[in-house]
This record gives sequence, structure tokens and C-alpha cells, in this order.
Amino acid sequence: MPVAFVLKGYPRLSETFIAQEIAALEALGLDILIVSLRHPTDKKRHALNDRIKAPLLYLPEYLYQEPLRVLRGWWHARRLPGYGETLRLWWRDLLRDPSPNRGRRLGQALVLAAELPPRYRHIHAHFVHTPGSVARYAAHLLGLPWTASAHARDLWTTPAWEKQEKFADCQWAVTCNAHNITHLRSINAAAKVSLVYHGIDTSRFPPPPERIEQAANDGSRADAPLHLVSVGRAVAKKGYDTLLDALALLPMGLHWRLEHIGGGPLLPQLKQQAERLGLAERITWRGAQAQDAVIAAYRAADLFVLASRQDQDGDMDGLPNVLMEAQSQGLACLATDISAIPELIEPERTGLLVPPENPTALAAALRRLIEQPALRQALGAAGAARVRGQFSMQAGIAELARRFGLPDPDAAPC
Repeated sequence: MPVAFVLKGYPRLSETFIAQEIAALEALGLDILIVSLRHPTDKKRHALNDRIKAPLLYLPEYLYQEPLRVLRGWWHARRLPGYGETLRLWWRDLLRDPSPNRGRRLGQALVLAAELPPRYRHIHAHFVHTPGSVARYAAHLLGLPWTASAHARDLWTTPAWEKQEKFADCQWAVTCNAHNITHLRSINAAAKVSLVYHGIDTSRFPPPPERIEQAANDGSRADAPLHLVSVGRAVAKKGYDTLLDALALLPMGLHWRLEHIGGGPLLPQLKQQAERLGLAERITWRGAQAQDAVIAAYRAADLFVLASRQDQDGDMDGLPNVLMEAQSQGLACLATDISAIPELIEPERTGLLVPPENPTALAAALRRLIEQPALRQALGAAGAARVRGQFSMQAGIAELARRFGLPDPDAAPC
């Protein structure tokens, strides 16, 4: 059955996991319409997005920008059998969350219900917060089933009552790590939710490089500083301020340089912090990059580091795809033991973990990995083997294909 995928924005450099899923399901024969609540803001795009042939429907990002379109949506939707039920549903939500966001999601759902091509008889939301609301309202208007994929921010910033009601209302849902399942069980919202790891499409990543030169680099040479890399948006939950504080604690005689890849609102503050700490000359801020540039950075680096934490809004990483990507290139990874990261990184075997928001512990682990190239090589090799063996996307895509009614891609022909 053709499926409309409701996304918060498309395309996005930070959401390769969604793009790889759409591309893989499309290759298996699923007829997909991409419905986006926002227009793209990234100046670059991944080559992966160019493989996707699905048509695009952009809903009004703000209702006042397209009032006639919203009015036409309402004029059409008011005749639908589910109109009254949807208004009652929305009103209950509004009473508990009286925010402009609620009105916007209803308006977007009215437009979606009016403009959804008739052949799309299933709505699937990626993220259960705002996309989930639009998908749910539109599905009730049209009398269609809706399903959802839950990830990270959508779970940690959505009230418990809303998660409980949405997961009870949808036909089925999946989430991308066991930590999320544990959380949903704690609030009695996991009955319809299954674990489906994103994994990575290993066909898009070359085999790990040999890293012959890196094998002897212990940070002792000023003319050959150890190359650290981190990929992530400059937002609070990524902990880049903690990473900078940790780097400032390293001995002066230890030679390193950091390459950061990612956009984000906190970049100016982080650059100022690096200046204050005397680190600016050692750090390259590359901004958002397409996938090929990110892969090249993994392959050229000696060590990957990510200092994830929970921010003041409760948001935190789930299982960052950048960790799996870095490990696929044989790159030793240092991260924090928060959320689902320990599901991927086994301490002292496939990487190192430290507590979040602890610059001292992070600095000690950085120094250890910089000074011990043999340890980096061992962790990188073990991490690559684990990712390619246990975190390939194929198992997850096969499960989603089954749920969307596609033939089993691994089944032998009759």
C-alpha cells in the first residue's frame, strides 16, 4: 500500500538515517510520498537524497504564510466523516498544551487531508512529536491508519500523556534503541512499540583504511599532531562545551588538532570558548558537510569523540549514527555512557565511555587514547567488526518492509 511519510523537514543533512530508510524501502518497491512540515534550510545535500525518487509535498510551514491554502484545506476537510472526531481530539490536546504549535499542526493536517493523493492510504510519521500530531490528525480526518518511528528528541521533549495517547492510537510504532523501549515501558506506552535499529547502509561506506601512519602517532610530535574529529550539530545535547573544557586540560606537550563538522546555533559561542581557552588555533570548524566529506574526515582522523549529554529541556541523543559511521571506518571512538550509546560501544572492547558533563574524565580518556596508538587500533578494528556485523541496516529494513506489506527481501523466490 502506498505510504505518505510525514517528516519535520526534508532534506536534512543531520537525518541520513531517514534518507537511507526511504531510499532502501523505495528500492524494494514501496510507493512513498514525502510530506515535509518545513522547507530545507541546509545549503548542501547528501548524494543519498538524489537517489530518492519519491514526490514531495511541502505543507505550509506557518499558517499565515499560505492562508488561502489553509482555508481550502478546511473547506475540504469539514466534509470528511472524521472532521468532528478530529476537532474533539485536537481540542483535548489544546486544553493540556495551549500553544500556537497546536493550531499550526491542525492547520497542516487540514491541508494534508485535502491534498493527499487518493492512492496513499497509510500515513507514517518520523518523530512522534510534531510530525506525529500532523499524521494523527490527518489520519483521523481521512479514516486512515497511521504509524510512527520514534527517535530521540521527540521522546524526551514530549509529555508522558501525549506519548501514551499517540502510541495507543497508532496502528504500530518502532523505535531505534532499547533505551527508548525501557523508557516507554516505564510510562506504560510500549505495548505497540518494537525495537528496530536504524543501523547503517554499509554499501555506502568503503572498507576501513589501513591507518599505517596513524599506528605510530602518540601525540608527541608537534609537526604531526593527532587528528581528532567530531561530527554533530552545535546544540547543547552534544556537549561540545564539555569537550572544549576537556581539551584545555590536556598537557601542553601533547599535540593534537580537532576537526568539527556540523552546523548549529551554538557555533559562535563555542568558537568564543575556544578562544578563551587558548585552543582556537588547534580547532577547525568546518560547518555542515555532505556525506562524502564526512566519510573522508573519518578516514583521515585518528580518533572520534562525542560528549553527548542531556540538555535542560530533557533532550538527549539516542544512538547517534555518527558513532556507527565512524566505527565503520575503523576509527576508535570515545563517547559518553548516556542513553543508548552503551548499546553500541562496549567499554574497553569497541571504544571507551566516560560519564557525561565530566571534563576531567573525558580529558583522561583522551590522553590515554592519544598516547596509546595500539589501543586506538584495537578499539577501531573491534568497533568496525561489530558495526558491520550487528548494526547493518538490512535487518531493520527487512522488518519495516514486512510492516509496510512488502515481500521479504531475504526470502528465496518460489
